[in-house]
Amino acid sequence: MMQDIKGAKAPRPSTPRHGGLPVSLPAWAYASDELIDIEYENLILPSWQFACHISQVPNAGDYATLDMKKDSILVMRGKDMVLRAFMNVCRHRAAKLLTGAGNCKARITCPYHGWSYDLSGELKGVPAEKTFPGVEKEHLGLKEIEIEILSGMVFTRVIPGGPTLRESFGEMADIIADYRLEEMVPGGETWVDTWDCNWKIAVDNNLENYHIPIGHPGLHRMLDSDLTGVINSHGIAYSKSVLKGTPSANRAERMYQHLAKGAFPYLPEAARQTWTFFSLAPNIGLDIYPDSFDIFQILPQSGRTCVMRYPIFVRPGSSREEKAMQYLNARINRQVGLEDRELCERVQDGMGSHGYEPGPLSNYEHAVLDFHNRIRAACPVVTDTQAPASGTLRQRNDALRSGARSAA
Repeated sequence: MMQDIKGAKAPRPSTPRHGGLPVSLPAWAYASDELIDIEYENLILPSWQFACHISQVPNAGDYATLDMKKDSILVMRGKDMVLRAFMNVCRHRAAKLLTGAGNCKARITCPYHGWSYDLSGELKGVPAEKTFPGVEKEHLGLKEIEIEILSGMVFTRVIPGGPTLRESFGEMADIIADYRLEEMVPGGETWVDTWDCNWKIAVDNNLENYHIPIGHPGLHRMLDSDLTGVINSHGIAYSKSVLKGTPSANRAERMYQHLAKGAFPYLPEAARQTWTFFSLAPNIGLDIYPDSFDIFQILPQSGRTCVMRYPIFVRPGSSREEKAMQYLNARINRQVGLEDRELCERVQDGMGSHGYEPGPLSNYEHAVLDFHNRIRAACPVVTDTQAPASGTLRQRNDALRSGARSAA
């Protein structure tokens, strides 16, 4: 069951249906600026969010930051070599402390008034400290948040509670382990862009393979894709696509198929031929290939826009053939990304059409249904077929949540 922001169990509302089949969320839920804030608070903040890879913070003082809608998170390697996560904000007057990634030799110093913290987050320096009579520095350290590492991937969670990352993945973590992701390194700068669609449209797209034969002809030429996949009780979805034995008509795809036959002999044979796709509720895609992996992090921004954060990691010291596979993979998936963006923005345009009503979901879209039911549980206002009057959405949502808890 989905946890609400206060940690109490929230019963899931019933799923709307059309002719016996479940349907998706109402169109207004894909365009509401008011709803975005509620979703951010109740879905994003209580969930595990990807911050960086361990290869990016190997030494004392190394740090990386993650910026989300209202919050910035700081991951820092301490002098004791412990990796910690903090809210990236000064405890004095809220200035953002660090940006991007880098290394702090001794202290984290606020660029506004110079308050400074050691690498474990403790407040150590306050300029003109005598003007703060009675200040309790021991209680003004950086606010620490949850952190967990899985196969070299560093995740953080602002609102604590709920299952660990390892518990969430369960047996699926063993599939990831075969690819030895902890050995990989950044393949370049993290790609960040804004898509003209609601974040849920991009997540919906990432959660189903039903659109692959039509929407991604290149993937369909070179891969046999599992169109159904599986999803566990924690909202971790998994599917795989196996390289076809029949060569693709496209040169880049055909070359990738050919090179994969002899590359990466230290990986299990199945992993050398398989592209593996995971989705982490509510907003993250993890795409794993024999030559690389990427994180597709979909962050809410407004009712009609979202931020796409897309880091790629590759195997270091690869052979010429393996480096060629990395290049071909990036080329192929660049096209896939363009196709996904166009499809998602088409859907956003269509959501505003007069007379549109949510259609039925296929059995192939069961992970989409799970995602929508998680939203209905965390933000029950989306069960209203029509948008509440402007300025009343939060009040309406709170009333529905209160009623659901009373009925439980």
